[in-house]
Amino acid sequence: MRTLDLRRCFNRMLAWNSFFHLCHRDQRNMFAVFARHAEPSAALMFTTGPAYGVALGTLYGEALYHASLDPAESRSRLAKAGFSIRAYVAQYPTCGGHTIWLAQRDPNP
Repeated sequence: MRTLDLRRCFNRMLAWNSFFHLCHRDQRNMFAVFARHAEPSAALMFTTGPAYGVALGTLYGEALYHASLDPAESRSRLAKAGFSIRAYVAQYPTCGGHTIWLAQRDPNP
C-alpha cells in the first residue's frame, strides 16, 4: 500500500480497515498515492480512528496496530491532494466505531 503504483487511474477507491494500520508518516504519504491513482471526480472512501493517536490491541491473539491522524490534518491533506470531502461520520456505531470518510477528487486537478 505504501509503495503502490499501478500506473493507472480509477474512478472509485476504497481503503477500508487498512489505512489506519499504517503509521502516521505513512498515512500522510498515502494522500499522494490516492491522488496518483484517482481519475478526475473519483470517489475515495476510507476509515480512520476518531482522533490523533496510536492504539495497540490484539485480534485472535495477534498484536494489532492502529494509528490515526487528527481529522483536521486529514481534511487538509485531502484538500492538498485535490479531494473534497463529501461525507464524514466519526465513530460510526455499526462500523465498529470507525470514522468513515468519503471524498471526491476535484474534476480539474
